[in-house]
Amino acid sequence: MRIRSCFRHIGMFVTLASIVAIASARPVAIRAARWLDVDSGRTQSPATLVVDGGRIASVNPDQVPADSEVIDLGDATLLPGLMDMHIHLMDEPGADWIRQRAYETQATWALRAARNARSALLNGFTTVRDLGSSGFVDVALMHATDDGWVDGPHVFPVGHYITSTGGHCDLTGFAPGILERGPEQGVADGPEEIQKAVRYQIKHGAKWIKMCATGGILSFDATVGAQQYSEAELRAGVEEAKRHGLRVAAHAHGTEGILAAIRAGVASIEHGTMLNAEAIKLMKERGTWLVPQAHFEDEGEDLSAMEPAARKKAEMLAPIARHSIEMAIKAGVKIAFSTDGPLPGNDPGREFISLVKRGMTPVQAIQSATIRAAELLETTDRGRLAPGLLADIVAVPGDPTQRIEVMKDVLFVMKDGRIYKRP
Repeated sequence: MRIRSCFRHIGMFVTLASIVAIASARPVAIRAARWLDVDSGRTQSPATLVVDGGRIASVNPDQVPADSEVIDLGDATLLPGLMDMHIHLMDEPGADWIRQRAYETQATWALRAARNARSALLNGFTTVRDLGSSGFVDVALMHATDDGWVDGPHVFPVGHYITSTGGHCDLTGFAPGILERGPEQGVADGPEEIQKAVRYQIKHGAKWIKMCATGGILSFDATVGAQQYSEAELRAGVEEAKRHGLRVAAHAHGTEGILAAIRAGVASIEHGTMLNAEAIKLMKERGTWLVPQAHFEDEGEDLSAMEPAARKKAEMLAPIARHSIEMAIKAGVKIAFSTDGPLPGNDPGREFISLVKRGMTPVQAIQSATIRAAELLETTDRGRLAPGLLADIVAVPGDPTQRIEVMKDVLFVMKDGRIYKRP
């Protein structure tokens, strides 16, 4: 009885201590040489952000609370937490994503996703849209990061990709009977099966839906831009998602598939590597987002890790893709930042450099990963540095509006008011 009573008192003490610790947590004052107002695109100096209770309490107040913990980052720029709108956290950079499904287990995918989530966070990405995994690993990761089990960004998951039989996101190349899948795993043909596939992803936690409108690079279909879903099939997915308050991202390389997806009402075109004037005009009229990967279009991109068939498609597509994104930037199409990563070398920052090479200003490139990404997600609690918003804050050395290369060197990361990286 004494031992049980002792443990009961210890438990009460630990609980009370935890409550006191939470209640007495000090505000944090983050100081730096400057901060970027992403709405105006102007840096302001100096910078002091006060964080309290996981939210930004004030920006450059007359005085900080007397009990604040002060962090001085020196010659750095404070930015909102960055957002990657197309990532696959369960994948291994440079690996064969199709054969992984045959050789690995869901436990492996979950562990890799946790590792990659932490890497993404330490690179400054406090929010990501995971555009396709298997076994609902992305949904589990969303819960794990929200609950604090895993260090990682806020995750917006899609569950399984929705694809036609033998389409880009189906697991093709195996003998009949091996890894055959149905609507629950995202393989669906015709409006009724697509409705079922969408409903099943939502049932198990998807916050977005991804449909594969065309062929792709990292699959065994021969034509990278071939349309693989009809406009009617795409519309069935969009309308079903809309009934549940969700939106659709469409993997689309080829022009006809892009046009069909836009007309069907998707929220974003992923990749969009074969745009033409008609597609750009329609995207602007409908407010459709482009979520490209400019680093892929860069000359000198290392494609050596790809299988020969995929490398051939990538090499063919690269100059077309460069022209497409340059046209879209010049025309003012809404663009959100993405890497389609994790990237080899754990280097998502190079996408900022590539966007500038394609025609964006440094400020526009940063906006694509902050306020523009928040607009795509339809979230109002992040994406800028303002009182009341989530304390998702990063810092880079120097001034990224003058030298975009510093976006590769994030030196401070805070998410929900918790510091994950500091000098």
